[in-house]
Amino acid sequence: MPKILNIVGARPNFMKMAPLIAAIQRRSPHVTQVLVHTGQHYDETMSEAFFQDLNLPRPDYNLGVGSGSHAEQTASVMLAFEPILLAQRPDWVVVVGDVNSTLAATLVAVKLGVSVAHVEAGLRSFDRTMPEEINRVLTDQIADLLLTPSPDADANLLHEGIRPDRIVCVGNVMIDTLYHRLEQAEQSRVLNTLDLTPDEFAVLTLHRPANVDDAETLRGIFSALAEIAREIPIIFPAHPRTRTRLQEFGLELPQGMRMIEPLGYLDFLRLWSQARLVLTDSGGLQEETTALGIPCLTLRENTERPITVTQGTNKVVGRNPVRIINAALEILRDARFRQTRVPDLWDGQAAERIIEALLERTRP
Repeated sequence: MPKILNIVGARPNFMKMAPLIAAIQRRSPHVTQVLVHTGQHYDETMSEAFFQDLNLPRPDYNLGVGSGSHAEQTASVMLAFEPILLAQRPDWVVVVGDVNSTLAATLVAVKLGVSVAHVEAGLRSFDRTMPEEINRVLTDQIADLLLTPSPDADANLLHEGIRPDRIVCVGNVMIDTLYHRLEQAEQSRVLNTLDLTPDEFAVLTLHRPANVDDAETLRGIFSALAEIAREIPIIFPAHPRTRTRLQEFGLELPQGMRMIEPLGYLDFLRLWSQARLVLTDSGGLQEETTALGIPCLTLRENTERPITVTQGTNKVVGRNPVRIINAALEILRDARFRQTRVPDLWDGQAAERIIEALLERTRP
């Protein structure tokens, strides 16, 4: 009986893992699974909300590694995960995304001779200053099976010398979660609570160190947001890191922007899916907004998800205030920007294709 050990480490992992866990459960008892939560994301309240919203089972193991430098987190996960892997001896370790837990679990498994499958493989920003890029590249080099969301990811891996037989394009598993939870999210009262009218507000998320840890960069972004907020209210569920930096740098919210606490998955889905515009430095939101046709401006100089630009509704505008303002005003003044262009295999069935790929390659 095949055994699959799934790793989650930070909140974005939960959305990617939830449909995979459900797909394995549908094959029980012919396939068993173990869930390991590394605790890299250490906000217990928010983690609990995501587990509830996504109907995730309680983890079989919670490593509780918490915060720390990239080296500390990676090392802590490796030390705590090794004895679990030795005890469980699964057929596959499945890792998702590009967080430190992804790379750490992969290193441990590969060195112990356990097969590793990387979900969301092949994404590249080509920016080695991003810690996530290092995690992606290294994980893809040593994992056994690379499960990609789109053809551009396949091309990246082939260019890096990866054998074609290690690559399977399965589609975007996070879009599985999005489609499966849309109806449930419609029951959220978040718009009523915040007194918002659909299509008459914008949503902002901002958390990457390159944007929030430098005072001048953050000040420039907020100067652009101040101009946009003159045209449309901006709702800002603030990441704890960003909230801390705003206080440290003495930055005040511009008029027209409302900072709120982070939201659970369903409330946040309801919020951004009803927005006129999303501004973000998140990777996942670039994909989710593309799936639902919501205009998105990415406040970064690059993206590891170029398909959201070439086939979707995303535009990479960087950190220059003038570029941000001009792009936002263009969207706000032209209704044609709201449209749906969904990439192939973003159909809500990626998890099923992942399980089939794993079972086909499981040693008898």
